[in-house]
Amino acid sequence: MNEIVANDTLGAFCRHTHVEMQGAPRGPLAGLTFAVKDIYDVAGVKTGFGNPDWLRTHEPAARTAPAVQMLLDAGARLIGKTHTEEMAWSLTGENAHYGTPINVNAPGRIPGGSSSGSAAAVAAGLVDFAVGSDTGGSVRLPASYCGILGLRPTHGRISLEGVCPLAPSFDTCGWFAREPGVFERVGRVLLRDAAPARAPSRLLVAQDAFAFADETAAAALNPALDKVAALIGAPQYVAAGDEPLTAWGDYFRFPQGAEAWECHREWVTRVKPTFGPAVGPRVAWAAKVAPHDVARARREEIAQRMDALLRDDAVLALPSAPGIAPLRNSPPDVVDGVRSRALPMLCIAGLARLPQVSLPLATLDGCPLGLSLIAARGNDTLLLALARAISSQPSAASR
Repeated sequence: MNEIVANDTLGAFCRHTHVEMQGAPRGPLAGLTFAVKDIYDVAGVKTGFGNPDWLRTHEPAARTAPAVQMLLDAGARLIGKTHTEEMAWSLTGENAHYGTPINVNAPGRIPGGSSSGSAAAVAAGLVDFAVGSDTGGSVRLPASYCGILGLRPTHGRISLEGVCPLAPSFDTCGWFAREPGVFERVGRVLLRDAAPARAPSRLLVAQDAFAFADETAAAALNPALDKVAALIGAPQYVAAGDEPLTAWGDYFRFPQGAEAWECHREWVTRVKPTFGPAVGPRVAWAAKVAPHDVARARREEIAQRMDALLRDDAVLALPSAPGIAPLRNSPPDVVDGVRSRALPMLCIAGLARLPQVSLPLATLDGCPLGLSLIAARGNDTLLLALARAISSQPSAASR
């Protein structure tokens, strides 16, 4: 076991599924270290999926997930696997079985989930970048809470072969980094895209998404919006939704639940695994999702609306999270309240299969706060180049 993992005091790395691999001697990522969320297969090692019963009932992986192999082939060195909330189904990162990784940039507060270990490891400088996954916000929210860069790519753009699924029509392979140059280099490898990035044509601000943010958080993001506007132009204020975003949240969560149950019904029924107090009720609810609740989701209409809104290389700005990271061990009503305000802003990209980047451009009460930008499907490299350009500007004022 390497020194970084052996001396990890943050609880970011898995000891029970530890693996390390040298990358190729040359490549665009040579010299960089990375970690992967413990939902990605690495040949010869079990994938834990955040749950001891999953670990116990599954064999070691026969081959390495293509997304991980691409990074190794590009020269990056894998130093370990990182903790995930069980079944990759939580926004807090508080795993009842393995604990909660420490968020070094917001002491005493959660790192966010479900890619909690990956975000915590990057924020603390333990690795140069880390791979997570994003179904309903599991890269974007931890990126905001931990004060790092995080991207949810266009759905289907990066292979999820060899990755434990949650809801396949929403699941994506995302990643975190501290440095915008590293962030973009990793993206170019995973996206298999070396073409020059397109330039954003105009800036839109989603007023209905901002309405779900805490008032102080929305105000703290104003200087960040100014930074983006300085590069793109004066913003246009719009409504992302054609109805309340709470309705869009339902269009997301019911299909997500149905897909999760379809993926794992056989295992849950056969093994009767022990789930933590947050995830257990979620799995039980998923088993009872009614077909009519799935059928009423207006996903294709929403995708068409967002396609029109983001035409000609527009970008849409919105908060990455309702506010700063909640305190660790917050009572369930506080966690549920954050989740109910986060889902309406996080569901937009998921429903429309869009790329979204979270930028660490603000702070509030000494804690990080992210601003997100959404682009049209396939415009992932536009967001990567924009993130680099914005990060080279003078720092935004913070509270």
